[in-house]
Amino acid sequence: MEEIQKAIRLMEEHKTEEAINTLTAYLPEADEEERFTIVELYIQWGMLEEAKMILQELIQRYPKEQELKVMMAEIHIDLEEDDEAIEILNQFGPEDEDYLQALVQLADLYQAQGLFEVSEQKLLQAKEIEPNSSIIDFALGELAFSNGEYAKSIPYYENAMHHEPVIGDIEVATRLAEAYAANGEFEQALEYFQKVEEENPDVMFRYGFVAYQANRTDIAIKVWENLIDKDPYFQSVYPHLAQAYESEGMAQEALAMAKKGLIKDEFNKELFHLAGTLSHKQGEKEEGYRYMREAVALDPGYKEAVLFLIENYKSDADYEAIIELINQLISLGEEDPNYLWELALAYEEEEQYKEAYEQYLQAYPSLKEDTDFLKAYGYFLVEEGKVQEAGRVFKEYLAINPTDTEIEDFTARLNEEEG
Repeated sequence: MEEIQKAIRLMEEHKTEEAINTLTAYLPEADEEERFTIVELYIQWGMLEEAKMILQELIQRYPKEQELKVMMAEIHIDLEEDDEAIEILNQFGPEDEDYLQALVQLADLYQAQGLFEVSEQKLLQAKEIEPNSSIIDFALGELAFSNGEYAKSIPYYENAMHHEPVIGDIEVATRLAEAYAANGEFEQALEYFQKVEEENPDVMFRYGFVAYQANRTDIAIKVWENLIDKDPYFQSVYPHLAQAYESEGMAQEALAMAKKGLIKDEFNKELFHLAGTLSHKQGEKEEGYRYMREAVALDPGYKEAVLFLIENYKSDADYEAIIELINQLISLGEEDPNYLWELALAYEEEEQYKEAYEQYLQAYPSLKEDTDFLKAYGYFLVEEGKVQEAGRVFKEYLAINPTDTEIEDFTARLNEEEG
């Protein structure tokens, strides 16, 4: 044992290579007890392959020693050799002391392989042996929850919580809260969220989110405000808290929170969109446009922001801004026939009829089934004196919408005039 103690001292002195060489040199003359100690040290030092080789020898000599098999199974698990671990663990029977532990480990391994029914079967076998085990109930709850069987998970979680409120650093109340929320039972979910003692930012965020879904905006605001105080860089909370403020009629607080969020997360397009919308509602139109343009600059494919700009530029009769915006989007590769139509309408308003006609032509192949487009295109062509083209477009329109007598009469008059 002197050489083993020497190796331990060397490792404590951070002389890793010397420590390992000392054990390696001593291994051939070590007795069985010392070899077991060396296995434990190798595992402790992360030398799992070396530990596995010695264990294999020990298991061959002492095939009935369950502790050796348990250690070997754990090494296989750590090395992600699941099939080998399963083979060893399946050797344990009801008469073995470590049978319960083997069943729980097998359940984990089968779950990792996607064999959920087999995993559940192993856990239920374990529950027959230990009906009041909080760990087994918790594992059954976790398995059901991971399969989306939220209602099924709840009784298992409740049993686990009754015996042990915290399992492996996880408060069971958080799992119950999530299970009830996922099952659409928000009031029960809130009750369990209120029992959670640990102030984990992710849990606090979910607590607020569930409260908001349950129309308890007062709770959501309080929880999210507390979250920001504790973790100002929890970026996901800012847009939600801003929306909660807005829903409570706290418009200024909502805008302030959106702006505060942008200081922490300057590349969040949703926050720029929200800040733009809120600014616009409060009469700060230029600021609103600035935020919304930032959102589009971050993501030219962000249609919600693009459409906001187009619709509001229309309200301001600022067709030049629409033309500039859409041409920029097209240059960036954003191909949307509705943008071409909007561009055509903007050119038409600016009396740039040649450009408007070009955009109508480009949009037509994609929008020839859209009755609103066909009607607008047809009227434009009439205004431009392209009556025959207009007639063809209106004919296509009436094929889709034959009940529009106004267009039918208008087309008839056009034909008479042409005739």
